[in-house]
Formats: sequence, C-alpha cells, structure tokens
Amino acid sequence: MSTIMKISSRNLPVLRRRGIVKGGLAGVIASGLAPTIARAEPIKLVMAHINALPESAAVAFDWQAQEVRKRSNGELDMRFFGSTLMSKELDIMNAVKSGNIAIGNPAGAAATIFPEMGVFLVPYLVRSYDQAYKMFNGAIGDQLDKTFQQKYKLKTLCFFDYGFRHFWTSKKPIVEPKDLRGAKIRVQQAKVFADTINGLGGNAVPLAWGEVISAAKSGVIDGGDLPIVNQIALKIYEVSKYCSMTFHNYGPTLNTMNLGIWESLSPAHKKIMLDTSREAQAKCRELTESVDNFDAAKKALEPKGMTVVKGDLEAFRKVAEAKIWPAYKKQYAELWDTIANFKA
Repeated sequence: MSTIMKISSRNLPVLRRRGIVKGGLAGVIASGLAPTIARAEPIKLVMAHINALPESAAVAFDWQAQEVRKRSNGELDMRFFGSTLMSKELDIMNAVKSGNIAIGNPAGAAATIFPEMGVFLVPYLVRSYDQAYKMFNGAIGDQLDKTFQQKYKLKTLCFFDYGFRHFWTSKKPIVEPKDLRGAKIRVQQAKVFADTINGLGGNAVPLAWGEVISAAKSGVIDGGDLPIVNQIALKIYEVSKYCSMTFHNYGPTLNTMNLGIWESLSPAHKKIMLDTSREAQAKCRELTESVDNFDAAKKALEPKGMTVVKGDLEAFRKVAEAKIWPAYKKQYAELWDTIANFKA
C-alpha cells in the first residue's frame, strides 16, 4: 500500500526551493499555478469626419486608424467614422472639445471655428503648396498648436488641406473678375470667404454644405467654389457645368484631439499618434495636390460633363490685393508679414 505524503516548501530540499525562487514567474507559469493576468482594456479613440471615402482626408485618416491599431498592438483602438457619426463641422468640433469623441477636424470650416486660421485663407496670400507645407510643419504650425491647446483645449495632431479653391458654376465659366458680376456664389460661413467673393466681384451666399446641392438645383445659387479633390469626391458635376481654375483661396485645416485625452496617453502612445498623423498628412497632401492642376482636373471632370478652364490669375490677384488685402493686413498685422514674406 503506497503512502501519499503532503509536500510543502518546508519539506523541499534547499536547492529545490532555491530553484523555484530563481525560476521566478517562469517557474510558476510552468507549474500551472499562475493566476490569469488581466490585460488592460484598449483605449478607445473615436474619430469623426464630415466626409466618407473616397474623399482625400477620409482616405488618409481611415488608413491612420488602422495603422494606429496595428502599431499599438491593439492598445489604442482608433476608429474612423466618415459622415456616419456627425454631419456638421461644428458638431464634430464641439464633441471633441467636450471629450465625447477623441479626434475630429473642422474640415473646410477651419476659419469659422478657429479665427486664427483666417489669415491663411486671404485670397492669393498663400502662393504655393510648398510655402504652405513649410509654414504649417514649422514654427508657425508649432505656435498655432500652442495657441489652440491653451485657448481651446485641443491638441493639433497635424495640419492638412483640401488644396486651392476653384469656381464651379452652372451658367458660364469664371475666367476674369468681371465674370463674377451678378453671380450668386455659395461660400462657407466664415467672413473671409464672403469677403473673397464680394471683393472679387460676385455675390456671396453663405450656406452650410448640407444645403448646397438643393440650392444649386433650384437656382438659389449659380455655383460655389471647392478644391478639385472635393469637386470630384462630392460629385459637383451633377449640379454644375464649368470648373474655372482660379486658385483663389488656399484651404488649410487641422486634425485635433481632446487635450485631456491626449495628456492621458503614454509617451509611446503619443509618438504613435504623432507619427501616423504626419504620415496621414502626407497621404492627404499627395491625393489633394495630384489633381490640382489643369491637365489632371480636365481628365477627372470633363468625362463627367464639366468644362474645365483656366482663370486669369494675375487679374484676380490684382483685385484681391487692392480690395481685400488692406483690411486683413490690419487685422492680422502680427502674422501678415511673416506669411507674405515666407520663402518656400
């Protein structure tokens, strides 16, 4: 008859006990006696955006969400919602400020929500993509980030853009400033956009995007202005016949995160967010700039029934400098010369 002995650590030889201690956690796990180790819950980061795929920014930020999940091994659960969560820029930004969602941007309404951005929208002040990119990825962008953290409690993840604006119209192309006379042109609800159209000779009609298509169909407006990438994505060819490439307003905006949520992230997680934001910025810029030239615009829009024409940029620029610049130069005196003299 065999005898079963009760074994405790007191009965074990000293060398055996030392082996278990030396083996540490590995020894315990091997013994099958280890408790289940709870894994931290993923940090949920919801991002809302006004437009769905295949709009350029939607493509870039949808990619970013996937990349953040991958690089963080699922510790950051970033999810992108394009046009499904909220449909108005102001609602998105209020949700980010309150912390109801983590990430969002004002899309084309940046100057409405962040008046500090208005100076960059003054017609023909920003002259090229190269100039814009170097400003926003440099000291000017850094200073704006500090301002927005202090004033709005928002962390800037990256600046991006929709490119330069061009007219889309139903009755006639806009080649010279005189072509705008009497034309009712939809603008976003920031003063600089209305001042641009009125100053160049047209009649500005402020409308939220949700009202634009029906207004164009009913004749309430004769057209509007959008970057080429958005004219394609938003199917503006369904309500207009002409695209006039005038490059009159540069359209910068920014992707933001609730500052409290940002500050709660670890240094490693912050790095992932900033790295992927800069890469998403590059993707957005590539998609935007690749269609913002005459040949590319013709190729994209003319098969859809639009006629693409070149505007007289120098004629528009002279009118802008004479009629629109003086008031804004005074309003933005601190930044004006820095931007106007910035060397790309």
